[in-house]
Amino acid sequence: MLTDIALREAFSHVPQGVVLVAAEIDGVRHGLVASTFTVGVSLDPPLVSVAVQHSSRTWPLLRAHGRLGITVLGANQRGVTRQLASPDRERRFDGLDVEVDEGGALVLRDAPVWMTVTLHDEMRAGDHDLALLEVLAIDSSPAAAAMVFHRSRFKGLVEGDIAC
Repeated sequence: MLTDIALREAFSHVPQGVVLVAAEIDGVRHGLVASTFTVGVSLDPPLVSVAVQHSSRTWPLLRAHGRLGITVLGANQRGVTRQLASPDRERRFDGLDVEVDEGGALVLRDAPVWMTVTLHDEMRAGDHDLALLEVLAIDSSPAAAAMVFHRSRFKGLVEGDIAC
């Protein structure tokens, strides 16, 4: 029988990148953390995707704003990730080094990858909305260590060969 518990356990075997989707809207910083981010959806136009739960109160604000920052969170940002995902919306960005562009797209500094995106398309996908985001600008820090969400925990990646 297919149950939520079986799905969550099976899906947890697939490591996923963790991102902050954020913007500053009328002087207030809004963001959500997602581990449902996919890069390379399309190269022409350049598209990435993120799936957001229907219950999100932040996504409708971000969607309406249009110009968003995406920060791929790194291994040095595990604690920051918990802070950004906390229910205390007033203090999510306290003490964080951020950059906000002229359109309000907000990214964290010292991350592996950051980009500016705009909503390209959106569709309902079960209990989530799947947003296709067009990449307007992108940059990366080659020396930054990645972080993934795997087996219900935030983890760094360890390089090495796998014996076959």
